[in-house]
Amino acid sequence: MAVVTMRELLESGVHFGHQTRRWNPKMKRFIFTERNGIYIIDLLQSLSYIDRAYEFVKETVAHGGTVMFVGTKKQAQQAIAEQAGRVGMPYVNQRWLGGMLTNFSTVHKRLQRLKELEQIDFEDVAASGLTKKELLVLSREKAKLEKTLGGIRDMQKVPSAVWIVDTKKEQIAVGEARKLNIPVVAILDTNCDPDEVDYKIPGNDDAIRSVTLLTRVIADAVAEGLIARSGAAGAKEGDKPAGEPLPEWERELLEGAEAKAAEVAPTAEAVSAADAADPQAPAADVEPAAETPAAETPAAETPDAETPAAETPADQA
Repeated sequence: MAVVTMRELLESGVHFGHQTRRWNPKMKRFIFTERNGIYIIDLLQSLSYIDRAYEFVKETVAHGGTVMFVGTKKQAQQAIAEQAGRVGMPYVNQRWLGGMLTNFSTVHKRLQRLKELEQIDFEDVAASGLTKKELLVLSREKAKLEKTLGGIRDMQKVPSAVWIVDTKKEQIAVGEARKLNIPVVAILDTNCDPDEVDYKIPGNDDAIRSVTLLTRVIADAVAEGLIARSGAAGAKEGDKPAGEPLPEWERELLEGAEAKAAEVAPTAEAVSAADAADPQAPAADVEPAAETPAAETPAAETPDAETPAAETPADQA
């Protein structure tokens, strides 16, 4: 089954590019035609590039990697937050802070600070041991950190790949990812530079429906990769996959499933041992009677007369 259909792309307006006067000549090979002063993107190429990006993201996540979702423009903020939250991946949808990737050690300290502030009960002034003014200052600091870093609060290291909506607006994020050799998966509108993106998807990065559709496709690839990762972890019986560890929410689910399996296992073993022990007793009683007919072939009728108890196994045989 196709990842996405041509009809879905057309209905979402993925084929609409920018005005002909606002374009990057490097995007010429992805343009189908021009109509009413607007470039029309070749959706046949978009479909093939979507499949490539989908497979890359799925394999990356299946091998223990993470994908950061980035989209700070108004049209992308809601889709980025919803789809990244659905699959438990880090995201940035408010403002990209310089150094989020290249200076992650400092960003990680701010994340620790955010977690410290989340432990404070701002409603209980007496128990906090702080004045109302001090609590007000801390609450404002917490709100600011949540707005800018809330989407990456659980990120322990730089991601394995980044999904970017509008590479022109997120130029800093693209530059940091390329500096660290992190693969970039992004929507390419007719005004973008395809040389900056490793896994490109030609399409409209300004329409809400287009951005939502393509972001959902990438999130579906992440979800499929997570399923494959969980299956591989179960097959290896607890071996840790290479790469970043599972997110906390996913790890809790797996640990809960393993705990239930461990509780059921001893019970199943006891039942099977009891079932195995019961047939052994009659087998020991029947063995002497069974040896007589085995020695004398024609004497098969004798057990019928002498040992009536053996009739039942003979009838069953």
